[in-house]
Amino acid sequence: MNVRELENLGDPDLVIAGFQLWVHGREYPQATDYWDGNWLRITAYCVYPNSMVRTHGPIVHLGEIAALLRGCEHLYQTLKGEAGLVCMEPYLNAELVAETGGKIKVKLSITPDHMSESHSYSDSFDQTYLPPIIAACRAILASFPAREAERLPT
Repeated sequence: MNVRELENLGDPDLVIAGFQLWVHGREYPQATDYWDGNWLRITAYCVYPNSMVRTHGPIVHLGEIAALLRGCEHLYQTLKGEAGLVCMEPYLNAELVAETGGKIKVKLSITPDHMSESHSYSDSFDQTYLPPIIAACRAILASFPAREAERLPT
């Protein structure tokens, strides 16, 4: 994917430091159960000055977005602990860890082929970057309401 194709995706649905994620829809739109009904087809892109990595497919579950939302809300309120987009599929992972002074350490992992590649990035930002992440998670969950929501982790 080149820069022009990336621009054609429009604004990302979620941004965490150099990580961008676009949600294209549900993998199984007709499914009503917790597992099949909550998988999202996404494109994820990590861009840093000397590197760009993209992956795509049905690799993010709404439960993972819900967990990221809860974790980021906690981080923002307490400036303690951690949050993460901890994906069951091995293609993506984002960890946010509170440090002193309102600093949030970010570790991102992304790969299009987990059998032959691995890419990880470290970054940081201050707590003022958490509200847009929280809003993005809420917007994704509003656009794609969880099926059998009572099964989402609390």
